[in-house]
Amino acid sequence: MSRIAPKPGTYPAPQPDARGEIVSHTLRRITDTPLDRAIVEARDALIARQDRHGYWLFELEADCSIPAEYIMMMHFLDEIDAALETKIGRYLRSAQAGHGGWPLYHGGDFNLSCSVKAYYALKLAGDSPDAAHMARARAAILKHGGAARVNVFTRIALALFAQIPWRGVPYIPVEIMLLPRWFPFHLDKVAYWSRTVMVPLFILCTRKPVAKNPRDVQIRELFTTPPEEERNYFRRKGLLTKLFLAADRLGRLIDPLIPARMRERATHLAENWMLERLNGEDGLGAIFPAMVNALEAMVVLGYAAADPRRVTAKQALQKLLVVGPSSAYCQPCVSPIWDSALAVLAMQEIGDATSSDASARALDWLQTRQLLDEPGDWRMDRPALAGGGWAFQFANSYYPDLDDTAVVAWAMHQAREPGRYAESVRRALDWLVGMQSEDGGFAAFDADNTCYYLNMIPFADHGALLDPPTSDVTARVVTVLARIGRPQDKKALDRAIVYLREQQEPDGSWFGRWGTNYIYGTWSVMTAFAQARIGADDPAVRRAVDWLKLQQNSDGGWGESNDTYAMPAQKTASTAYQSAWALLALLGAGSARSDSARRGAEFLLRARQADGLWRDSSFTAPGFPRVFYLRYHGYSAYFPLWALAAYRTLTRRGIAH
Repeated sequence: MSRIAPKPGTYPAPQPDARGEIVSHTLRRITDTPLDRAIVEARDALIARQDRHGYWLFELEADCSIPAEYIMMMHFLDEIDAALETKIGRYLRSAQAGHGGWPLYHGGDFNLSCSVKAYYALKLAGDSPDAAHMARARAAILKHGGAARVNVFTRIALALFAQIPWRGVPYIPVEIMLLPRWFPFHLDKVAYWSRTVMVPLFILCTRKPVAKNPRDVQIRELFTTPPEEERNYFRRKGLLTKLFLAADRLGRLIDPLIPARMRERATHLAENWMLERLNGEDGLGAIFPAMVNALEAMVVLGYAAADPRRVTAKQALQKLLVVGPSSAYCQPCVSPIWDSALAVLAMQEIGDATSSDASARALDWLQTRQLLDEPGDWRMDRPALAGGGWAFQFANSYYPDLDDTAVVAWAMHQAREPGRYAESVRRALDWLVGMQSEDGGFAAFDADNTCYYLNMIPFADHGALLDPPTSDVTARVVTVLARIGRPQDKKALDRAIVYLREQQEPDGSWFGRWGTNYIYGTWSVMTAFAQARIGADDPAVRRAVDWLKLQQNSDGGWGESNDTYAMPAQKTASTAYQSAWALLALLGAGSARSDSARRGAEFLLRARQADGLWRDSSFTAPGFPRVFYLRYHGYSAYFPLWALAAYRTLTRRGIAH
């Protein structure tokens, strides 16, 4: 019989007495320890970051391709903010790595596509190709095959600036909008991010506009073969890829034969699809690539500069900027729902009156953001399912996601006044269960988005066209379903647990799709198993704990690089947020009193900064593994606080094994 692991968040943290001294649940007075002081100071620092409306919002940083594309957008439109361009240029130069190019994440290897965009953006901004940093970048780019070898999205950007011929990009005509749902390719068969990026691209790639490029900046020096002479833009192999490339060539041949009326109808469909989802000042899909494509598509379609829709689309992009005194960058999106819900869980684990007040303010704000009856693309496959989810951003009504929804519902259920949010939680759980995929798992935005053959099409060289179920999202849903324990959810819960067991790696860990990487995945599943009362004696839990202990560094912390998405896992320097994940995983597995947990907590205490919180320059999560990575600045704020508070709760209660 397995021992039952305690449920994180179930046990309130020690409370201060009338004299402000902390008293345990056994009424034994506890001295003001370093752990207590650290929790209070970090709590106060985190609350100081809370917006007056109740939410938390931290910066969300991506690689340099996003700020580089912002400069390129300004030159595409000939709407150049010189002061902003100067600041973004400083940011790009500061991020150039020792290998001469630009990586996808801090400390990462050279990435060709990111480097070509950064080089072009700097040259557009006025940097001389003879400058030392540009010469280093150019040498690195040529060493890696030159600009003809960049990914599809970068080649489309270069084609828009007439740096490569249009035959260098996949044939993606706007008539794709006319394809029936039974066709091998359809918008409903790809992930939300793919849809929102692709529809405006259909317009751009059909119209084939040329950027204004007012300074007529070229980058021919980045090609090993003149781009107009290059005959090998597509290098992927395999039978299915060859078939798609044959279809690509056929499409180009018949393109001149497409009736003008058909093209006009397809363009109108694409335009309306885009406008319906324009999402005000939060932008199409609330993600930068879709937003910039939408703005440029509007320009190509003839929207005047003063048209309110075009103005709003540009304002949405401007709201993504993080502008400092000397440098600036553009975020890929913003994360207020995610940041707020996770910060609430940290506050709830502390459990004192100050934390409860802060979490209540956040939950009240979150309640106003629930998506109930709004239209959404997820309804294409679940038309009878009532809404109840939350998006990741301030507004993204067509695209709620399961991860945010599960975390918000979890936080609401364990609120000081849970009845206040009972209806919101009910709607959330109904929606989550309704979005379960056939294999028992849960994906981020859709159900059964698993047409894997589509990752072979020429457009999808990034391999991230789809949104299949993942262990981490499934674990989050299991956590909230098991915690609340509605009888009607038992079948879905059981199927999801079977899915998680099947996904465990041979070494005992779980893959982390939305956080780096196996530490994140293992924390997610261990938390879910704890809520599902899968105890410390369960073989899957034992293997996970053994793996976590093997990964612990000599300093007591844990660290894992984004390199693990491309090569076997190996330990790296400890980070506060990954150490917090590992510590929370051990706590969920009933190992709060283990030496590993103690050393992990001690590492977090030592790693704090002067302001009471934690800092780390590493990138914390993949947007798309191997392709696009993110640095959630908030992860080093709320996760270590949450872990320390949970560690204090469990060790002082004397309930951990």
